Amino acid sequence: MHGSKPSNLLLYGKTGTGKTAVARYVLSKLESETTSSKLAVCYINTRLASTEYRTLARFGEQLGVDIPPTGLSIGDVTSKIFRAIRDTGRSVILVLDEIDYLVKTYGDDTLYQFTRSSENLSPGSLSIVGISNDLKFKEALDPRVLSSLREEELVFPPYTVAELHEILSERAVTAFKMSAILDSAINLCAAMAGSEHGDARRAVDLLRIAGEVAEREGLHQIDDSCVRKASEKAEQDRVEEALRSLPVQNKVILLTTAKFQSGTNTGELYLAYGALCKKLGLETLTQRRVSGILAELDLMGLVEAPVVSKGRRGRTKRINLLVDAGTMEKTLSEDPMFSDLS
Repeated sequence: MHGSKPSNLLLYGKTGTGKTAVARYVLSKLESETTSSKLAVCYINTRLASTEYRTLARFGEQLGVDIPPTGLSIGDVTSKIFRAIRDTGRSVILVLDEIDYLVKTYGDDTLYQFTRSSENLSPGSLSIVGISNDLKFKEALDPRVLSSLREEELVFPPYTVAELHEILSERAVTAFKMSAILDSAINLCAAMAGSEHGDARRAVDLLRIAGEVAEREGLHQIDDSCVRKASEKAEQDRVEEALRSLPVQNKVILLTTAKFQSGTNTGELYLAYGALCKKLGLETLTQRRVSGILAELDLMGLVEAPVVSKGRRGRTKRINLLVDAGTMEKTLSEDPMFSDLS
């Protein structure tokens, strides 16, 4: 507001703790309080943009820079953006949501260019607000990027049961008719969400599904039993959505894991995975990359892959499927590539 360049900022926290909502709210307040046309706030979700080029293209579009859908190098796109900031003299705040996805997938070269751009942008400036669910995100950054980032950090802790109760009570007034939900149902919703994950988004979803359960069963009030049934349904819906959103190779690895009902090890799984890739006409990934994908699936709660010791024969991962086989078959059969596989 006073014409100086603010510090870069990293917001950390689990999903549903309000990072994106707070960032957008605060920056919208900043825009409304600032009369200067020199301020530009740009927001990009890097996972939704999906590639480094599209991330930069969307940044350019929000600054009014004409960038073709394809055809330019990353360096050319970055130069056009920097030129626009310098020529207009604007103070730009760039919000990169899920910044860890961009860095892990495409490296940190673009972030390095952004953090070292000050001398090339005067009289304009560029400040970065990075949002990440990964508290260890910075460990993947090159020391030179860390040095030039010079960021401040804010950690968003999960919501407490009391905070979730307050949020849900407020939502219930808007969502339902007077006295259509028992206080005990709201308490249970808050307690289940608060003890499990502290995710406000999932807590509100639980409340919504509980209302749908009560409506389907012809009840006049949402009670504790509706919340418990909603919790079971929400868990199933979450698993199905996670399965649908997986990249093809992740689905193949998950299907391979399903072939071993009593669990398997890394070597055995990799052989079966290679055979399935050949059957589907897909490129076979290296064993190291497959191991990395297994770690991601473990993090999502779709498989269990602890490292176990085999004595003198070293260590291996013991891999078990945590998804109901029927749910997985039903969901993956929606993908034409897997529709013929049982």
